[in-house]
Amino acid sequence: MRKFVRGNEAVMIGAVYAGLDAYFGYPITPASEIAHAAAEYLPCLGKEFLQAECETGSANMMYGAASAGKKVMSASAGPGMSLMQEGISYLAGAQLPAVIVNIMRAGPGLGNIYPEQGDYNQSVKSGGHGNYKSIVLAPASVQEMCDLTILAFDLAFKYRNPAVVLADAVLGQMMESITVPEKVSETPDTDGWAVKGNKKTKDNLICSIYLDADRQEMHNVLLNKKYEEMKKEAKAESYLTKDADIILTGYGTSARIARSAVDVLREKGIKAGLFRPITLSPFPAEGLNACALGKKIIVVEMSNGQYRDDVLLHLENKQQVILFNRMGGNLPKVAELVEAAEKAAGVKA
Repeated sequence: MRKFVRGNEAVMIGAVYAGLDAYFGYPITPASEIAHAAAEYLPCLGKEFLQAECETGSANMMYGAASAGKKVMSASAGPGMSLMQEGISYLAGAQLPAVIVNIMRAGPGLGNIYPEQGDYNQSVKSGGHGNYKSIVLAPASVQEMCDLTILAFDLAFKYRNPAVVLADAVLGQMMESITVPEKVSETPDTDGWAVKGNKKTKDNLICSIYLDADRQEMHNVLLNKKYEEMKKEAKAESYLTKDADIILTGYGTSARIARSAVDVLREKGIKAGLFRPITLSPFPAEGLNACALGKKIIVVEMSNGQYRDDVLLHLENKQQVILFNRMGGNLPKVAELVEAAEKAAGVKA
């Protein structure tokens, strides 16, 4: 079945087909439609929707319901995500699966409601306290807003870990046609770790506090072994990179713009290609190096080089990397990006 929907609604369609049990959240522009859709859909399905008093409360409500083995999620933007960071750290420390959708807006501070990608470090580098990592997925279409939400739930339960769907105001508000999933995902067996108040789970314990230093260290070692295992989940898309002399790379909305620039450059006879990470954590370093090693790279992002820094970090050969960025809610323009790529390629105006 095909459906023409806003990106934020596609998130909730994906969550419903992922088997979502409960949504806890507080509306905030430009993510509010996710809460609106949750309030509309979930009660009709016998599921729970609860508008929390704040984002801090919603994160802790996820902790409680996830402890009972339920599929839980929340969504927010900018300042709301900042308020949720302590709770996300608790979820990671207690090894609880949860999905959080961040529809990024401009900042820092209160900022404005226009699209930006300035929350990259907060999400990918884990903005809360302690040694932990979140799984981070970056959709670039309304279809992927649905599909990657489903994948986020799958990975969250596979690794018992928070998963973040990192999008922006363009993807949240734009409308495209999507293919609705055919069936609801199966409910995973959580009796081995969840606390359900029955005989089968009476010996399970949900905890993220270890007052003994050695036990806390052992817990961190265990978590980091899991994060190493997560690296096999790294995903990326390459477009026209096999014969490319110059590689454009970006995620989300920036990747859509970069892909249009690649098409224009090809028409001009410049061999350009696009590398788009789908997982930002784990970062698809192997895919990046496979298509970009030794070539000029233009990083396209709507932030101050946060994604560029990760590209530099994961490149095996520290070749030329050029940053092309906009901030404050401004979008990169295809014509300006084409001009920057022509300059990098040595094409005279």
